[in-house]
Amino acid sequence: MPSNSVAETVVSLMPRAKAELTELVAFKSVADFEQFPRSESEGAANWIADALRAEGFTDVALLDTPDGTQSVYGYLPGPEGAKTVLLYAHYDVQPPLDEAAWTTPPFELTERNGRWYGRGSADCKGGLIMHLLALRALKADGGVPVGVKVIVEGSEEQGTGGLERYAEQHPELLTADAIVIGDAGNFRVGLPTVTSTLRGMTLVRVQVDTLAGNLHSGQFGGAAPDALAALIRILDSLRAEDGSTTVDGLAAAEHWDGLEYTEQQFRSDAKVLDGVGLIGDGSVADRIWARPAVTVLGIDCPPVVGATPSVQSSARALISLRVPPGTDATEASKLLQAHLETHVPWGARVSTEQIGSGQPFRADTTSPAYQAMATAMAAAYPGETMQYAGQGGSIPLCNTLAALYPEAEILLIGLSEPEAQIHAVDESVSPEELERLSIAEALFLQEYAAN
Repeated sequence: MPSNSVAETVVSLMPRAKAELTELVAFKSVADFEQFPRSESEGAANWIADALRAEGFTDVALLDTPDGTQSVYGYLPGPEGAKTVLLYAHYDVQPPLDEAAWTTPPFELTERNGRWYGRGSADCKGGLIMHLLALRALKADGGVPVGVKVIVEGSEEQGTGGLERYAEQHPELLTADAIVIGDAGNFRVGLPTVTSTLRGMTLVRVQVDTLAGNLHSGQFGGAAPDALAALIRILDSLRAEDGSTTVDGLAAAEHWDGLEYTEQQFRSDAKVLDGVGLIGDGSVADRIWARPAVTVLGIDCPPVVGATPSVQSSARALISLRVPPGTDATEASKLLQAHLETHVPWGARVSTEQIGSGQPFRADTTSPAYQAMATAMAAAYPGETMQYAGQGGSIPLCNTLAALYPEAEILLIGLSEPEAQIHAVDESVSPEELERLSIAEALFLQEYAAN
């Protein structure tokens, strides 16, 4: 078994980890340059490149990817004949939403009630810090026993596929025997978990037009076709009475065979208000890991404040469709677009556009890497056994890597457990989870190298 020095080193490095995460969270690295300056993302990328160089990485490079963003790459050579492991994280983050709703400023890492709050603290700047902690602990325990490649993506949250396209154009760059994606999370705090499946995703924009221009609702309302009302009818057609997703031709009755997720636990994790029911049928795990799920992400229409008494001539919405393993995301997108174009009332004109997509993913959990991770997780979380869970979110790069390197073993771990509230107001990370998962990753690299 590995020595206790790995755990001791990680514990000793936690103050440094907090200081580094504070610096990294301060970059407003949202990869939507209409909302946030490109310089913020570039600053984060350069910070990461400097951190890798300081750890002895060679061939550190800022990769200009086809979507106009940068990913950061570095290589740390291992012993002669050693295996190579690719470690992944992303430094871009979701917009903070309503900054005034945050308890503390979103881009200032703040400790409160035993957690560190800030946008990207868990998803996924904390994932990079986890990788750095693991490598530093191994250096102090005799050295890193494998060759290590690190890739830190700059546009994962946007789903624009920059790194996927770059990897396809440079297939030799990310070759590895095993790949650790640090962008998932434990089922709950303290329960070591690997994510074995990911739902894929498609994003579709739909626009409805009915009039040459807006009309006075008193003079024309009642006969003039309202584009916003038509859009609402279309969107409503995507759900059954119980809230289940209903896209014509898309299978939606699959079942999850694995870790159970009780409704009580889900209500608590999702912070469902008292008296409000869950939507859909089947188990919670069926609904969030094994079946498609549609979400209306936004609607372009007049805000309540300042609205005029008008019949709307045009309206549009952005729709996300999550698709489970076994369903092709491209085909699902076509079915969604056909559904939207079919369920249009009053002969309104409708157009749809796919603006992003990613395929679902299923890992091979019987591989040696998973056995090594189970051993490492058991050591890092005494008394606990590694669990397998699905994840409703998408990491499109997983399928690209699986296609490019079919022999590579892909594992998904990370800091995005339910209390982290990723993508929401008051995102946070548990420093205890950061500590334990860093220990687990270091022990995994030792175990994997030895087998």
